[in-house]
Amino acid sequence: MTVSLMRAPVLGAKFALPDPPPGLVRRQRLTGRLDRGAQGPLTLVTGAAGSGKTAVVASWARSRASSSPVVWLSLDEQDTPQSFWAHVVEGLRRGGGAAVGGHLGDGSDPGLPVRIAAALEELPAPLVLVLDGLDRVRGPDVASGLRFVVEHAGPAFRLVVLGRSEPALPLHRYRVEGRVAEIGGRELAFTRSEATRLLQAQGGRPPDERVVDLLLERTEGWAAGLRLCALAMARAEDPFAFAGSAAAARQAVSDYLLTEVLAVQPAASRDLLLRAGVLGRVHPDLAAALTGRTDCEAVLHDLVRRHAFVEPVAGTRWFRVHPLFAAVLRGRLRSRQPALEALLHRRAARWYAAHCRTAEAVEEAAAGGEWPYAAAQAVRHLAVGPLLAGAAAAPLTSVPAADTATAAAALARMPEHTPGAAAGLVAAACCLARDDAAGCRARLPRAEQELVHEPAAGPAELLTLELLRLLSAPDPAEADRAARRVAELVPMLPDEERARHPEIEPLCLYGRARALLGDGRIGAAREGLAEAVRACGDGAPALLSRCLGRLALADAAVGALSAAEEHGTAALDAADGGGVPEEDRSGAAWLALASVAVERGDLRTAAAHLDRAAGHADTLRDPVLAAEHSAVRAQLEVAGGHWHAALAVLDAPRPPGPPGAAARLAVAHAGAALAHGDHGAALTALRAVPEALPARTVLLAQAHLAAGQSAQALRLIARAEGSAEATLPDRVRLTLLRAHCALLDGDETAARDRLLHALDTARPELLRRPFAEAGPWLRHLAAGLNGHSSAYEWVTAAAPHAADGMPVEELSPREKEVLALVARMMSTEEVAAELQLSVNTVKTHMRGIFRKLGVSRRRDAVERARDLHVI
Repeated sequence: MTVSLMRAPVLGAKFALPDPPPGLVRRQRLTGRLDRGAQGPLTLVTGAAGSGKTAVVASWARSRASSSPVVWLSLDEQDTPQSFWAHVVEGLRRGGGAAVGGHLGDGSDPGLPVRIAAALEELPAPLVLVLDGLDRVRGPDVASGLRFVVEHAGPAFRLVVLGRSEPALPLHRYRVEGRVAEIGGRELAFTRSEATRLLQAQGGRPPDERVVDLLLERTEGWAAGLRLCALAMARAEDPFAFAGSAAAARQAVSDYLLTEVLAVQPAASRDLLLRAGVLGRVHPDLAAALTGRTDCEAVLHDLVRRHAFVEPVAGTRWFRVHPLFAAVLRGRLRSRQPALEALLHRRAARWYAAHCRTAEAVEEAAAGGEWPYAAAQAVRHLAVGPLLAGAAAAPLTSVPAADTATAAAALARMPEHTPGAAAGLVAAACCLARDDAAGCRARLPRAEQELVHEPAAGPAELLTLELLRLLSAPDPAEADRAARRVAELVPMLPDEERARHPEIEPLCLYGRARALLGDGRIGAAREGLAEAVRACGDGAPALLSRCLGRLALADAAVGALSAAEEHGTAALDAADGGGVPEEDRSGAAWLALASVAVERGDLRTAAAHLDRAAGHADTLRDPVLAAEHSAVRAQLEVAGGHWHAALAVLDAPRPPGPPGAAARLAVAHAGAALAHGDHGAALTALRAVPEALPARTVLLAQAHLAAGQSAQALRLIARAEGSAEATLPDRVRLTLLRAHCALLDGDETAARDRLLHALDTARPELLRRPFAEAGPWLRHLAAGLNGHSSAYEWVTAAAPHAADGMPVEELSPREKEVLALVARMMSTEEVAAELQLSVNTVKTHMRGIFRKLGVSRRRDAVERARDLHVI
């Protein structure tokens, strides 16, 4: 007996498995989950349009065709409840035979779900029914009937439901009872290895890793987006440029998203999406401010339920729009209502300002072209502090605040002649953020003058002025005055404003210590920087890294090489651990590590660290760092016997710097001249060095001794030995000079005693450079140390290197674990899941691996580690 379906015609095409898309990627991790899910009564696969639901389940269904029957039913908007049940009956008849379908009746029978459940109870073997697009069928009867079937069909029936939204079944109860298996949008997102295989299938050859990473970042693993971008990229001349172009990605997916996602939404949802897309993330109250509607939260939740590329931010009332969809929505709004975008940004700026979210208020006002308002918000709420500290803006209302880099980038676009004192202060702050202290100082007088004529100016505006003055101060006296004024103004701020800006104290300490370092007062600078490091909190990793980097420089300057190495490494780790962008990092730590390597005779490492330092903008913009870079580069050239190159580095034109920087260059210049034997040039260079600086006296003594003036050299040595400011390198050099004088006087025993004392003094820090630069007499004297010869061996010992001669810092055990998984082509997300770490933690480990191995890409890190037998 067969079922009569005269009232609801059955279309055979609806039972056909969809054809696999070209270049289908087999996703074993998902088909495995479907296998496990099909052991229970209900499997739910939900996701956005184009997320790959149908392709995954159809691929799985084909793989099961020989082992157990799978009935596929494709549904669409034209299906009514009657036609739905008619097709279910026909599908069950095809899958279960006449025993199931022969006595069920037709789709118009209201008792049909009961008879279907009764028939399915008698199934001798498992049968799977796949309903693709169930959410497209309207009518409560469908959901209630399907619920009855699921709950009463017996153990052999398995139902798999695909859709953009969850069916109206009591899923909360099924979840508690363990009766439903679910695959959602996050699971459907392509992993890195899957994306690689998809792009290879489209392009015919393995894609560049950078292209894979860029496309994954753009699409967030969305299957249709990856496929559409891959197809468009195949026609592009430069695949990497295509992958890196937001506009190219938007153009590739625009038609799909507008047709498949935006067009199918109700009018209220479309309007909210177009307005929310301007921002990318939205709070229901913010959405109300943008739309004038009172039901925004319900609309947003409905968009989430429909998988319309909107998702809630966990633990908050905020929602985010998929970045690609947001870009498409912005393009749509600009084409349809070009004047509305700026208005929406301005409304958002007011809403953020009212909720004390300064960074977002600044960003939105700038996006709306309202520059005076953006500058006023930045100054009134002391946004200059976080901007210069690189700190996260204060956490406000339920979602992490926008990072200050975004607000800084917005303010950096401010037109030069924007009126108002606040705009002048912001322009000065942007100069300082670019390490242009001179540009900052040049803008402060105008801003100060305009503040006098602004009656609304309060303590925040005045404090911003003094903070900028402090951080750009050319000398310690001005820095002290500005710091005292900041200390007077801070208590005038509202309590909540003070609480939001813990970075002010470490910034003041850093500014004062930085001025001391520039003035050449190294000991005081070390103390100030150490205090600034202690004052830095967890929310300012960039400032902490800068304080540690300058502290390392000061350590190296006094010969505390172990401390310099420790603080320099800590500076790099703070930047890595805090996720500080490369463009916001300082070269100070690399310079300090380069200086340590030079002093210890590890010239290859020093050269590598100098190259790293040169990759940071402040290395050449900041006068103190620029002087250090030139000095260490000159020392490297001298060590290699290239004194001409050393002098060329030191003689290169540069803007005037603070006294400490000038003295550092002059000392290096004198050292290079002495290495060449040009005593006159050395004496000329030392005229630029303050007489109180022991290094000057040491070099003068060295010059006089080289000229045969031992008595004058000894007087200078005695003067320098009495200085409390003498550094470890100074003391070692002074002892070596006395040894040389004794040798010239024929007292070889006294000379050896002096040499042994110098070795004992230098050995704790492995300070080798004074011995390497001392001259041939030292080697002769060292050869006669007899029983004390081992005391000199550490000076000539080679620094450890990798097989190819490049230095390698040892990877931690966890970094080795991460790299081993990366070598297996696992994505960052997969590595995080495997090691039970957060994605951000894995990214931090990868940055550490890149730094230690001297690479910038995953593939290079793996190859480098294999060459060195690390993995």
